Order: sequence, then C-alpha cells, then structure tokens
Amino acid sequence: MAKPIVLVVDDEKLIRVWLEAHLGDAGYEVLLAEDAQSARETFQDSPPDAALLDLKLPDGNGMDLLREFLETDERLVAMMLTAHGDITKAVEAVKLGAYHFLEKPPKLEDLLITLEKGLEARALKRTVSALRRQAGWQFAGVAIVGRSGAMQRVVELVGKVAASEGTTVLLRGESGAGKEVVARAIHARSARADSPFLEINCTALPETLLESELFGHEKGAFTDARERKQGLLELADRGTVLLDEIGDLPAGAQAKLLRFIETRTFKRVGGVRDISVDVRIVASTNRDLDAAVRDGSFRRDLFYRLNVVPIVIPPLRERSEDVDPLAKFFLEKMTTTMRRPARTISKEALRMLERYAWPGNVRELRNVVERAVILEESSVILPEHLPDELRLGSRAADLFPGYKLPPGGVDLERLEKDLIGQALQQTQGNKTRAAALLGLTRDTLRYRLEKYELTGERS
Repeated sequence: MAKPIVLVVDDEKLIRVWLEAHLGDAGYEVLLAEDAQSARETFQDSPPDAALLDLKLPDGNGMDLLREFLETDERLVAMMLTAHGDITKAVEAVKLGAYHFLEKPPKLEDLLITLEKGLEARALKRTVSALRRQAGWQFAGVAIVGRSGAMQRVVELVGKVAASEGTTVLLRGESGAGKEVVARAIHARSARADSPFLEINCTALPETLLESELFGHEKGAFTDARERKQGLLELADRGTVLLDEIGDLPAGAQAKLLRFIETRTFKRVGGVRDISVDVRIVASTNRDLDAAVRDGSFRRDLFYRLNVVPIVIPPLRERSEDVDPLAKFFLEKMTTTMRRPARTISKEALRMLERYAWPGNVRELRNVVERAVILEESSVILPEHLPDELRLGSRAADLFPGYKLPPGGVDLERLEKDLIGQALQQTQGNKTRAAALLGLTRDTLRYRLEKYELTGERS
C-alpha cells in the first residue's frame, strides 16, 4: 500500500527538517516547500493527501494556498501552522475548509493524531464517492421488461413512487420474480438517483451483525468492534436502502427499524448520540407477511409502516406473455456482454419456454438463456439447446404431480387448450373464475385465448 503523502510548507528550515524526520518515522512520505511558489509547483507535480501550511510565507500566505489547494482537491486534509498571535486567522482558515490548526512548534503527539483522523475522513469521503459513482453506473440502463397487464401496472406504480420524496415501499413476490430490479428502477427514476443504492439481505447475518450493518457501531461496542463503523443507513444518506427478505428480520432489529422509520434517526450499536439521515426504505419479501403478523413473528406496526405503497410482482408462470420479451432481452444483453455473435430464438424454442412453469421465475429464465449462449455455437437457439426439464414437458409434471407421461409423449399445446376449454365450460364462460381455476391471472388467460384463437365463449 502506498504511503500517504504530506506536503509541509514552512519558511523555517528547522521546522521543515523536524517535521520531515518525525512524519517519515510515522510512515508518511514527506514533501517540503519553503515558499508559496515552490509549494504550488510541488502540489501540481505530486498531489498530496495532506498539507501543513504556515500562515506567513516570504512570497505570500497560507490562506491563499489553502483556497487554491482546496479548489483542486476538496478532500485535501489541510492543517494550518500558526504562531501564538495568529489564532483568529487560524479560525478563519478552518471556516474556509482547513481540517485543523496547530500552534508552532506543534506537539508531535497532537500532530500525528490529528493527521491520522483527517486522513481517515478523507478515505471515507473517497469510499462514499466511489459508491455513488458505482450506483450511477449500475442504474444507467435499468429496465423492467414485460408486456403483460400485470407488469404494466408495476411499471406505473414505479413511476408514481419514484416521483415521491421518500415514500416507503414493500415489494412482494416469489424468489427470482424481479423484486431487486424493481427496487433499482425506483431508485434510478427518483431524485435520489445520484446518491447511493445499498442493499442488505436480512437472512444472511445474525441479529448483532445485522444491526451493525444497518446502524453501524462504536468502538468497543462488542468484542470485535476495534474501531467505529458507519452503517448502511448512514452511508446511503439521501439515497435508497433495500432490505431484502424483510420477513426474516429478527425481533430486536424490527423494533429499531420501526423507530428509524418513524423518526428518521438512529443510534449506532453502543452509541448514545442520535444520527439523522434522509433515506428511502424499500423492503422486499417472498413470505406471507400477513400470516407472519397474525402469528406474532412480525410486528404489526412495522408492517403498516413498510406497506405504505405495496407492489406485488407476479410469478413468471402467471404472465407467460412476458417470457418472449424477457428471453430476447437477456439474449441481447448476454451476447453483447460476452462479445458473442448476435443470436435469435426459434419459434419452437420460444413456445417451449412459454409452456414451462418456471419455479425459479425470471432468474431461472435468465440462467437458461445464459447457458445457451455459453454452450451453443448456433446462431439460432433451438429446442434441443434448452435444458432437459424444459424439453421433456415438466410443465405438465409440475401442474399434475401424479401424472405419468405416456411412452408416446403428449401434445402440451393441445392439452393446454383443452384445459382452458374445460375451465370456461365449468365457469359458464366467466374468464375471471376460469383463470382462478387454472392458477392464472385474467390477463394471462386473455393472452392465451388470443394465442390459441379461442373465442372464450361457454361452448
């Protein structure tokens, strides 16, 4: 790891030599300048992490250098060296952006401690800036893909929520249905898009560590807390935090999260001071939170706080009309990312994809497309390029666990058409009830009626 660079600007040779020796022993790379002109040249040639500036120089003063240096590097740890009678000037320098000031000659211990803290603050600012740049890159092309009525309603809700200042959102849906993508889209389309988007999986950590990740901790708060740590809520100030699998949040953390949502303040683990931040909370779950509230495993008051705007992402099996655009979206994206020749999907392969039950939802579809791009060289993805579970008609097996596939196979398309016809007969043409019998949404049933050119009449 490179040594931090410290620029010492002072016209007194003894102070320069003394600082060079002691700062060098402390692990810093030290650059020296005896006047303003040489300081400017050195700063330009070798930009430092910190600068010790004397107020009075032969050809200028440290205040002018401070302004110039901070305009170039706003995170520079600038410290002023002052004579006894210059305290007023030193205070003015701090108002301009100097990190601290020390009287000459400085006490070595005070100097080293102050310099260390200043460089830690510089490193933290750099980390936060990196997170913000990363977030901006990640969300530049966020897209919600689908043509079903259900997904059109999701997109409409995303637009309305994104336009709000910081409304709490609860995303509900099966694992792999696309909850994270919807959360990212809310962030990307909001006024918070230039600030961080951070996420935490509530099932991945024990309660103590989970609270530390969310709220941070003070030094000595627990055995391994060797230094103070900022939590995600603090790092994501003015941004968005996604709490994935919120239904598995431990009881203690539920109470603290409720307090934060109500007051927008929190205390670090082991801390006593309230910290205020402006963060939008987006929570997601694949659990039945209503049942969790009834059995007491999830706080009712927290549920109501999170459920201000509920957005339900339906499973892929209920919106098979979205399989075609999703598969083509993933195919184009992966061939571009992997630098492979452009490819298409045959009609037969698409029909096979649409018939499948997709227990892993959109994530499973993405994996299927990725596998075909990696393993197959053909310019067209054919049915034989798809996994066995798709080619052997596992949709029928999933819908009817006791069903045994005849040796000669079945025509799934004909079977599906017959089942739709039976459902319409049983419900006397009521499409809503027929869709419920088949485990479909009304939009999906309408799509399949059009696909198979069925009239939807009772007969």
